[in-house]
Amino acid sequence: MTMLVHLKLNFIVLCFFTLLLLLPFTQSTDVKYCGQTDEYAVKVQGVEILPDPVVRGKPATFNISASTGQAISSGKVVIEVYYFGVRVHTETHDLCEELSCPVSAGNFVLSHTQTLPGITPPGSYNLKMTIKDDHNQKLSCISFNFKIVFGSLVSAS
Repeated sequence: MTMLVHLKLNFIVLCFFTLLLLLPFTQSTDVKYCGQTDEYAVKVQGVEILPDPVVRGKPATFNISASTGQAISSGKVVIEVYYFGVRVHTETHDLCEELSCPVSAGNFVLSHTQTLPGITPPGSYNLKMTIKDDHNQKLSCISFNFKIVFGSLVSAS
């Protein structure tokens, strides 16, 4: 093998591994706290949305990676969805239906899957999620943007 071919192969391999390392960071979702992070017992490390963008009429999963320094025995999760700054949807879930309670101190993932109605308008949305304990004290409050797109016009048969 010539030196030039060997250098080209090394360059291609280097580019491939660089792409693999950078790929997870290209789809990250920016998360903002509603207040100061030191106010909250639950700290959020990140949000993963599958699929991203969300396809209307299809299931979408929101995985929230978080940690807490204290055990959580019960509570609720309040989700508010905004479209062009207007609240268009609110729902409340029992925390123990979304997670296995009690939640031990340390890292955990709150995962919620929902199918959005087929009539949901495509566009940019903002989701605000508040976690409260059984005494209605705010454990965390975050917001993040996500997009909803039309589904495929071709059905998979």
